[in-house]
Amino acid sequence: MTSGQSVTLLLVLALVLVAAKTLGSLLARLGQPAVIGEILAGILLGPTLLPDAVQRTLFPADIHLVLSALGSLGVALFLFLIGQELALHPPRRQTKVVLAATAGSIAVPFGLACLLAVTVVEPSAGGSLGYTLFLGTAMSVTAFPVLARIVRDRDLLGTPVAGIALASAAIGDLLAWSMLAVTVMVASGHSQWRLPLMIPLLALMFAAVRPLLARWADRRARLGRTREPYEVALAGLLACGAATEWLGLHFIFGAFLFGLVMPSGPGGLREPAGRQLGLVTEYLLLPVYFVVAGAKVDLSRLGTSGLAEFSAIMLVAVGGKYLGAAGAARWSGLDWRRCLVLATLVNTRGLTELIILTAGLQLGLLDQRLYSLMVLMAVLTTVMAGPVLRALYPPRLAARDRARAAAGEPLPERSPVTTGPAAVAEPHQ
Repeated sequence: MTSGQSVTLLLVLALVLVAAKTLGSLLARLGQPAVIGEILAGILLGPTLLPDAVQRTLFPADIHLVLSALGSLGVALFLFLIGQELALHPPRRQTKVVLAATAGSIAVPFGLACLLAVTVVEPSAGGSLGYTLFLGTAMSVTAFPVLARIVRDRDLLGTPVAGIALASAAIGDLLAWSMLAVTVMVASGHSQWRLPLMIPLLALMFAAVRPLLARWADRRARLGRTREPYEVALAGLLACGAATEWLGLHFIFGAFLFGLVMPSGPGGLREPAGRQLGLVTEYLLLPVYFVVAGAKVDLSRLGTSGLAEFSAIMLVAVGGKYLGAAGAARWSGLDWRRCLVLATLVNTRGLTELIILTAGLQLGLLDQRLYSLMVLMAVLTTVMAGPVLRALYPPRLAARDRARAAAGEPLPERSPVTTGPAAVAEPHQ
């Protein structure tokens, strides 16, 4: 890279970070996740508003390639951190609701999206099975990290409904990455003979690598070593990502897998490694990824047909989540108000959706038009969570539920088979 290219890269990187953090902070003040502002920064710097000539000046091909590489590294680190966080501890009294809500919030939008793929939305990959499975996966995902941020910002931690939503989203994320792996296998036209090697790789990671890391962590703790083990995490996730990429899957699966096998507990590696890598990921690499991904969105040429497709996408995405999650939770005995709160929480997509959509764009399963519509859906379904939660679940009700949970009292329930006046009503709010 020449001196001039280096100067251009540094200036573009500074612009990207300033735009991402400025809009991210603005949206955070408005009660929205900062990730929404960072995605919007990319959209504002993309072809939706800027002419092609300005785009080429701002993001020359060689600079765009470097930014994309930095963003990809950020995604790998992020998936590694998410893999560490997905230790499931659902509330014992709500296990039935967790499992039912997880099944409903995935199965219903997945089925509706597959129907949409073969009827309304024009295929980007010739109507292939891979395209249909991909659209179903993209519609059924819930963004666990964004949901966790919303729960914290809305002061919902400690409420049973938030615990149910987080457990459901964690299980759903595992299933979503598994479904995406299957989709990649179906859609890949090469290296299919390598894919069965994923089974011995999984066995190696859990049966050999994880115990070795645990022993190394214990030895490190006994010797009193305080240096953060981020170099082990970095080397491991990159090597595991390279392995899954070679197998014909996306590198993000390898990073996620290495996060899953990192040992926890006393002397474990999860917390110290995550603390170091989380800083550079959150403040540098992910904002670059958001802006690069948002800059691929072009809403300037959608037209009437694009608006019709977007309406159908929103109907399936939102309707599928609400029907599936709220219906399953209601069947499990949860009252209607909290069923709708739960559905609102698991309807958030945000970052996880963006990663999946970018993978679909790279695989050729989406064109830019459908990618743009799906990104817009991800933004709107996440943005709507705040206002809907304010209406459905005011602070006084959340505080009451938190107190009930602390006292060991169950949530207000209505029998799944009892309706009408005989149903047990919730106390007046």
